[in-house]
Amino acid sequence: MIKSMTGYGRSYVEEDHFSITTEIKSVNHRFCEIVVRMPRYLTSIEDKVKRTISKYIHRGKVDISIMIDGVEGIDRELEVDWGLLDQYVQAQIELRNRYEVNESIDYDDLLSLPDVVSIRENEHISEEFAASVLKSVTEAAGQLVQMREKEGNFLNRNLMERLSRMESIIENIGIVAPEVYRTYETRLYKKIKELSDGYVDADESRIVTEVALFADKSNIDEELTRLQSHIQQFRSIFVETESVGRKLDFLVQEINRECNTIGSKANDYSISKNVVELKSEIEKVKEQVQNIE
Repeated sequence: MIKSMTGYGRSYVEEDHFSITTEIKSVNHRFCEIVVRMPRYLTSIEDKVKRTISKYIHRGKVDISIMIDGVEGIDRELEVDWGLLDQYVQAQIELRNRYEVNESIDYDDLLSLPDVVSIRENEHISEEFAASVLKSVTEAAGQLVQMREKEGNFLNRNLMERLSRMESIIENIGIVAPEVYRTYETRLYKKIKELSDGYVDADESRIVTEVALFADKSNIDEELTRLQSHIQQFRSIFVETESVGRKLDFLVQEINRECNTIGSKANDYSISKNVVELKSEIEKVKEQVQNIE
């Protein structure tokens, strides 16, 4: 089953004293890139979050946002910058001595001075809290995968239709190709008659040789066979369970290469016309493959 690289998942986990909201969205990317946005105190479990996501996502750029409401499981510490506070106190003492002010020092005022007191959140969190976070991440990832699979089913149907269209075009080229040699032979005889006023005095073996050389240069049997083989491989990859995007991308390049070769060998309007249609379908397939994991 193929999967799209585009999707969205959301999870909400509520416990007694806190709740966790996790949102995950993914877009196309050549490799697997995971970006995590979460409170700083969760840094210690960032690797676990990424490993959890990696079990579900193998390709694409993934943005994860984890939001916490509540404080359960979070250790906070009050920090006082004693050195800065000493300077504030010393300044007040000097101010009182300089201007003979007898007011006493108000400790509440001191603690409310800028940058004197701060609250530090410890990065160490309880195992229970970490488990709840990873549970939320897992649920959101599951929803993301469901959306990617749903989009993948749409891509599957669309690509199957494109492949059928390509096979039809290739079949048309295969039907026309043999006629090209006979048409060339007819034109060659006709040209010789025109140049000799209707009297053909040419070496029959030479004409046969010319036709054979033309047939060899313009022969596209191998290219048509490889195209059919690539499309069969394309279809077989659809049923694989692993990430298949890179395989399909490679096959599209090979299909395009064979199509270009046929175009360069084409000496017939009908073949050239079919090649243009085939290249149009290949480009559409290429665009869709860019969305596949």
